[in-house]
Amino acid sequence: MSLADQVLAVNNDLPIRTDAPVHSGKVRSVYWLTAADSARLIKQKGYDVAADAPLAIMVISDRISAFDCIWQGQGGMAGVPGKGAALNAISNHWFKLFKQNGLADSHILDIPHPLVWIVQKAKPVMIEAICRQYITGSMWRAYSKGERDFCGIELPEGLNKDQKLPELLITPSTKGILEGIPGVPAVDDVNITRANIDDNYEAFNFHSPADVDRYEVLLKEGFDLISEALAQLDQVFVDTKFEFGYVTDAAGNDKLIYMDEVGTPDSSRIWDGPAYRDGQVIEQSKEGFRQLLLNHFPDPDILLNKDRMDERQALARDNALPTEVLMAVSKTYTDIAAKITGQPVHISANPKAEIIEILSRDFGLID
Repeated sequence: MSLADQVLAVNNDLPIRTDAPVHSGKVRSVYWLTAADSARLIKQKGYDVAADAPLAIMVISDRISAFDCIWQGQGGMAGVPGKGAALNAISNHWFKLFKQNGLADSHILDIPHPLVWIVQKAKPVMIEAICRQYITGSMWRAYSKGERDFCGIELPEGLNKDQKLPELLITPSTKGILEGIPGVPAVDDVNITRANIDDNYEAFNFHSPADVDRYEVLLKEGFDLISEALAQLDQVFVDTKFEFGYVTDAAGNDKLIYMDEVGTPDSSRIWDGPAYRDGQVIEQSKEGFRQLLLNHFPDPDILLNKDRMDERQALARDNALPTEVLMAVSKTYTDIAAKITGQPVHISANPKAEIIEILSRDFGLID
């Protein structure tokens, strides 16, 4: 079995029965089930959703993206062994703890395989909610240039790079292009303030002003739960992104839920605690891969400058990274997943064949 065989790089070509186009993102592909299959599974499996709720199969890949590009390795390695399973395992762990601690549900209904979720359709809140406990990354770069206002929050003078912030900061940005909101440019991923959200809550898909308060509570409680759990493992939860949406349960109640992924190396920065106390930053997340790319290429401005996107895409397309680079990334993902969940990450010998067999045998979804 070669390393390339262990990687699920193409995840949008499975023979899952669907009557809609497969949506393929940077990492996940979504197969919307037929209305008949959705209704059948809801009844057979007893999912707590409306009887006519649309369901989907979400298949995660082992592709790795950074700086809005997909990166490849030598020898046909089109991804990172174990990455997808590690991301799903970590999210599954946190979602379970969120529910056990009374925070909120997620969009996940079933986990047939380490690379697969069965999810219910959610109406997303159009906000990417970033929580920051330390000043680093883009916030530090802006702060070091004199910027002090972040999403309507004024930061004090005298902060140092990678320092813990005086309090947990919530710095939201738009999810997608939203038009017609006063004071909010119609571009993707633009920073917004709490006042922007309060004044235009319906434009961001919130049902009520009370749900804006609820969203902020879930942000802080979710962050604190993960941060405290990681601290027990001597790991530092630096910052993370949460996403939310609405679903309807079997009783007809609308619920604000967590969606996408939470507390993973793709959506968060996690630092090694002992190293941080010694004045070093050892990344336990994709940020380490980003830094490696910045150091690997002679002109890092290509990766940071959005005006050079054509050059960046050519860089990713034409430069296969050394195998040892991708295996180091694999170790980062699988090690932190094993540390968080207490279980080793399952790396399939033939993930596509396994997924097809399970979805056919246990769910009747393969033609």
